Amino acid sequence: MPDRNSDRNDDADGAWREAGDAVLTALLGRVGEAAPQPRLAPTRRAVELLGDPQNAYPIIHVTGTNGKTSTSRIAESILRAYGLRTGLLTSPHLVRLNERIMIDGEPISDEDLAANWADIQPYLQMVDAELVTDGEEPLTFFEALTVLAFACFADAPVDVAVIEVGMGGEWDSTNVAFGQVAVFTPIALDHTARLGGTVAEIARTKSGIIKPAANVVTAKQGDEAQAELERAVELTESTLAGEGAEFALLSSQVAVGGQLISVRGLADTYTDLFLPMYGTHQAQNAAVAIAAVESFLGAGTRPLVNDLVAEGLATATSPGRLQLAGVEPTVLVDAAHNPHGATALAAALEAYFDFDEIVAVVGILADKDAHGIIEALRPQVARFHVTRSHSERAVGVDDLADKVADWAGDDVTFRFDDLTSALDGAREWAGEAPRRAVIVTGSITLVGEALALADAREWMKQ
Repeated sequence: MPDRNSDRNDDADGAWREAGDAVLTALLGRVGEAAPQPRLAPTRRAVELLGDPQNAYPIIHVTGTNGKTSTSRIAESILRAYGLRTGLLTSPHLVRLNERIMIDGEPISDEDLAANWADIQPYLQMVDAELVTDGEEPLTFFEALTVLAFACFADAPVDVAVIEVGMGGEWDSTNVAFGQVAVFTPIALDHTARLGGTVAEIARTKSGIIKPAANVVTAKQGDEAQAELERAVELTESTLAGEGAEFALLSSQVAVGGQLISVRGLADTYTDLFLPMYGTHQAQNAAVAIAAVESFLGAGTRPLVNDLVAEGLATATSPGRLQLAGVEPTVLVDAAHNPHGATALAAALEAYFDFDEIVAVVGILADKDAHGIIEALRPQVARFHVTRSHSERAVGVDDLADKVADWAGDDVTFRFDDLTSALDGAREWAGEAPRRAVIVTGSITLVGEALALADAREWMKQ
């Protein structure tokens, strides 16, 4: 006999998925993430109407140019190993919006996402109306998403939330929250039209997340960025722990499925930790995450439990960051979308893999440094398959391919109108020799579409 209960469950799951997808549709009806408003007042007004849910739990606030998401995810994983109920806000998502709001290490359920969205609608509409009356734009995509995330974490409820900045810091909507710990990953040039044309200007904007008497943890920075962080720390009477002086990555060696690392933390040294991620940059992210958790749990004065640090690192994931998406042939995806990220990717490909030749499937957004990305990848890439994602901000195929041909050579540049054909061609080429591989990179939207395609075609089961 047919299982009617199973059918009903499937129907319910389908209905909730539709409700979850409807949240993204509603958010997309607002001003998009590519055009954030440099303001805090509307988000502050919305959370005030909701009773300030962001004050219901302590927060670790993370900013920087590269490594924010991985550092956030590693820190959250260590906190979860300690038995804490965690919230994690990251952006953007790769496949579904739910990935951005994590509860206890899992994407928020469609049911909870939809329910919380429904709960906050009257308050968002109230703020929208006030803004329009004052001649301002209604709440943007990211402003509304931030309010939603804070409400979801309070509803769960969580013991601690790790919050990744959307863009910059000072006027980012996440900055309505009070971060007891402010974390800075490496700061470099990116989003220059919004954040400033120099590293110092960008660092100044990012330093705006430092709250009075906060514990500040930073990756190793260049002189300009470091000076700005030190200035902000002094003004807020905070404490600063920097990579190299107060904590450090001691060693990293290649291991099956990742690497073994040792870290000198703020309060102790943690050795022979397995990190299931590739690249020295990920080991450095782990060191920053460990220092951040030490700062949160004991103000950097009490050692963490080594077994719990080991568990947190071993179970940490960072989707879209040198992630294996297919086998026979090997297909990797990496969300590097600026020269700093592409340089780290190229170094990891050289150090952690043993491929003879690599084809890069690339698509880049219009506001990114395409030349810097291609130049960083070129030493490790035998050929470029140039395409584009569905993002409205993506550079046109012919425009990008012409530039790649100028920078890397016409003989190694191939153009494809869509990602599917670019990947099919890359996998066919890679399959012609035993030690070839495919890397998909250049934009997060391209990586997300590649992961969805790989899943649909079951490339991991080849």
